[in-house]
Amino acid sequence: MVYSYYPGCTLKSKATELDRYARASASALGFELEEIENWQCCGAVYPMAKDEIATKLSSVRALADAKAHGRDLLTLCSACHNVIKQVNNDMQTNKDIQTRANNYLQLDEPYLGETKVVHYLEVLRDTVGFDVLKSKVVNPLKGKKIAAYYGCLLLRPGSVLRMDDPENPVIMENLIRALGAEPVIYPMRNECCGGYLSLDDKEAVEKRREKVVKSAAEFGCDCMITACPLCMYNLKKNEDDIPVYYFTELLAEALGVKE
Repeated sequence: MVYSYYPGCTLKSKATELDRYARASASALGFELEEIENWQCCGAVYPMAKDEIATKLSSVRALADAKAHGRDLLTLCSACHNVIKQVNNDMQTNKDIQTRANNYLQLDEPYLGETKVVHYLEVLRDTVGFDVLKSKVVNPLKGKKIAAYYGCLLLRPGSVLRMDDPENPVIMENLIRALGAEPVIYPMRNECCGGYLSLDDKEAVEKRREKVVKSAAEFGCDCMITACPLCMYNLKKNEDDIPVYYFTELLAEALGVKE
């Protein structure tokens, strides 16, 4: 199985572990990530203004490229996934955005939202299957208590992203079980870490971060995992010294492909 792959900007700079171990694990599990040529930044934040079109065009280009190759579009960064999937929903349901985007881009064939957007975690669950993944683990993470941190962007809005129940998600906990570890269920796993407030209100971020990490620590976690580079940036500065990893790092470790 070959997927068109949209890595996003951060995976080429601050979040190289998220990208590198996703590629290595994909090879071990029998699917291929073919990076889209000349992809552009998705903008990192979905524009809420209904008449905003310019910042959506890079997402439409990526979606149209995947369509042209006859593939699903796979994403990994939570922010990229959120933006691209919401823009794709716009292209499926909003005739005005659909028309304006195609007029701007002048594509050989109009893009009308045909591409299926999937997150790497969904491929592990729905295509590979957690039972198959478990059978391919060569280095089970036995004895580790791992707290999955979803944050805001991976699950919401639930009516569009449709990855899991935004109030009671299980996809990362089931991944943790497949890798041989014990998932830690804690109250703050799908609450905001402070997000982009890290740019201009660090005190607010510190309060949010500590609430999240202390919640996980109180329930006995050894470490935390996330799919979001911004969450990683905020959470890893915690005062409890709880290690935070990208989920692909532990996946690659369990599959025996992490150096």
